[in-house]
Amino acid sequence: MTTGIDSFALLAIPFFVLAGEIMKQGGIANRLINFAKSLVASLPGGLAYVNVLASMLFGAISGSAIAATSAIGSIMTDRMEEEGYPREFSASVNITSATTGLLIPPSNILIVYALASGGTASVAALFIAGYLPGILLGVAIMGYIAFVAITRKFSKGDRAPISLIWKYFRKAFFSLLLLVIVVGGIVAGIFTATEASAIAVLYAGVLALVYGDVKPKDFPSILLTSAKTTAVVMFLICTSMAMSWLFSFEGIPELISSFLLEQFSNKIVIFLVINLVLLIIGTFMDMTPAVLIFTPIFLPVVVALGMDLCISELF
Repeated sequence: MTTGIDSFALLAIPFFVLAGEIMKQGGIANRLINFAKSLVASLPGGLAYVNVLASMLFGAISGSAIAATSAIGSIMTDRMEEEGYPREFSASVNITSATTGLLIPPSNILIVYALASGGTASVAALFIAGYLPGILLGVAIMGYIAFVAITRKFSKGDRAPISLIWKYFRKAFFSLLLLVIVVGGIVAGIFTATEASAIAVLYAGVLALVYGDVKPKDFPSILLTSAKTTAVVMFLICTSMAMSWLFSFEGIPELISSFLLEQFSNKIVIFLVINLVLLIIGTFMDMTPAVLIFTPIFLPVVVALGMDLCISELF
């Protein structure tokens, strides 16, 4: 179990979790929400769109869906309820939109996938591959919101003037700049994902202090909260790696790979079967252990079919 988490790449996870917690308490979430509101609040059901867009931006900056859920949800769920939105609808929008942070880089789960693939998948390449599906997921959620807004006749807000959009963009600029620094640095090969996570912590810490929403005395509690979250994630990883090793020792990945390739000749059918299995697994298993356990099982199948390792992550 300890060998399973003895990886330099996994150091990125606690750093990104810490960066997300600093952003949550450092006023960055409010700035992103105000910027998102100035863009889409004029649409019917506007606050729901704000929730999605703010979650996408926060998840992209922090690399953590948990941080996006707590930071954006703690603000938007109550605000949407005050504006007349059903609380269950507000909560469901927040929960589903936060999952875009699992795909839009930087993403902790993509780092875990790189580990599960045996290091054959580049983290930088995975980050590039994650953008399109993450954005498409956010757009799909917005499409559902549009349908609900029309059928339930949700109200819309006032259209923000360009001057107000510019004002909130300037306030959110340095928060958004972190995304460019982290992802741009990784893709350009300036630093690794682990080094980028440390830079994210430093940048977020300085920014939170400059904004004045976090004081030096607040950092011990921030560190403690981040440590608790990291402990849960790392425990899931080490136990999942042990299970993955056991499967590999018993030759289960090879058996499943041979079975699928023998039973189905059409690669599209195989991909649909894999998606169906993962959909069922996702109803009772957290994503981290699911990725660590089932990637070694299904990856040989998609590789045998000629699919790129980074593209297979999207399935």
